[in-house]
Amino acid sequence: MPHKLALLFFLLAVSCGEVIASQGKNLPNMILFIGDDISWNDFGCYGNAAARTPNIDALAGAGLRFGNAYLTASSCSPSRCSIITGRYPHNLGHAAELHGAMAWHLTQFPTLLRQAGYFTVLSGKHHMPQEKPPQGKSKQQPFEKMDPGRSSENSGGHANWVRHVRERPRDQPFFFWFAAYDAHRDWDGDEQWDQKKYGPLHRPEDVVVPPFLADTPATRDDLASYYNEVTRFDYYVGQVVAELRKQGELENTLILVMADNGRPFPRAKTRLHDSGMKTALVAHWPHGFSSAGQVCDSLVSSIDLAPTLLRLAGVEVSATMQGVDLAPLLADPAAKVRSYAFSEHNWHDYEAYGRSIRTRDLLYLINRRPNLAWQGPADSVRSPAHQDLRKLRDASELQPAQADVFLSPRAPEELYATTHDAYQLANLVDDPHYATPLSQLRRLLNRWQAETGDTVPEKPSRDQFDRETGEKILKPQEDFRGTTPGQERHAELINASGPR
Repeated sequence: MPHKLALLFFLLAVSCGEVIASQGKNLPNMILFIGDDISWNDFGCYGNAAARTPNIDALAGAGLRFGNAYLTASSCSPSRCSIITGRYPHNLGHAAELHGAMAWHLTQFPTLLRQAGYFTVLSGKHHMPQEKPPQGKSKQQPFEKMDPGRSSENSGGHANWVRHVRERPRDQPFFFWFAAYDAHRDWDGDEQWDQKKYGPLHRPEDVVVPPFLADTPATRDDLASYYNEVTRFDYYVGQVVAELRKQGELENTLILVMADNGRPFPRAKTRLHDSGMKTALVAHWPHGFSSAGQVCDSLVSSIDLAPTLLRLAGVEVSATMQGVDLAPLLADPAAKVRSYAFSEHNWHDYEAYGRSIRTRDLLYLINRRPNLAWQGPADSVRSPAHQDLRKLRDASELQPAQADVFLSPRAPEELYATTHDAYQLANLVDDPHYATPLSQLRRLLNRWQAETGDTVPEKPSRDQFDRETGEKILKPQEDFRGTTPGQERHAELINASGPR
């Protein structure tokens, strides 16, 4: 039976509730690899000729590469909490903001997989805190095993990945959440580099410098170290793939590779633009795909992963999940599962409030703190790349794309034709040719905010770091936290998804 037809029959069985426990041995194994702070176009299969990612490229070449996958937040913990619950950040409770805990009652999809008989493991970066449940209620335990994935020779989070694959119970399907610390600052890959494993270090003269960064020796060195982290992440993805192949499990294992947010450089991480919010998403599953090496340009959101994995496992999707099932795209990459993807920018080291809506061709965003620059998170501000931009600014030598890093006040609205403006540098809000789609996107974004319980905090969380230097400006005992978006409407209790 052709793979495509087999998958359609399997999805039909799932939708009818006909997948029973006796079929457990035929259910797909699943692995979600999450890179830390890696932009979508820093993998070779997404067109970066300088970054070496042969293992991820091979998965894409034999699987499915998504060309329009977007995160809900370009911020570590809100993004991860959003993925694991299938919910928008402002519908998570305090987890709408960096380091905040998600509401205790929200279902995490590995919990349901575990209850359905899957062996579940998290190895590497966690960063998904939960609120303490009320008295008499139990804390959710989505993973049977958890570890930080570090060793004395490897602090990248992937030290134990292969061991978990080897030591798993052989009579259960498995789900592994393998999350690297690569490529989060501060870099440790250079000093732990093993040329026999990873090949030569990246050369600064080979890196791709985007137009919003300064093309200086220090910035090129910074990017080369970042590329090294990406290559190390790729190596351990390859080691897991090799172990699965050795065990004969690769054919029936759905592998997903993505990142939680954009690279930790200016005009990337925390931004609503593609450099911050677009993610690589590579899927590999020989038993589930009709053919290899396809590109899916359909619009998808990171909140869609939770319902998708549950459906493929024959598990009922929780009513708390706001995403859509992507399984039709596995059978037909040209299918359409959603028309819009929404994202948000909340407090991450600095006060902020931004919202965006994407179609296949357009990006519209609003900024309710237009008096403040979008300079990026504190670790990026402390970076050589950011400090090189400061030097150019002080010398009045910034190019327009670079000046955007410091722009204040900013436009309260931005509109971009993303197919023609890959870096989103030409704001079309005042272009009369785009008046009609602009009006439609305004209306849809307002509707999404209203239906999902989003709010603009009157008392926002304050800056915790200096915007020029990235150094901490508040004492440990000072409370910088304010009201989180959605808190006033108890958005953590709202399950409506808004337009999709």
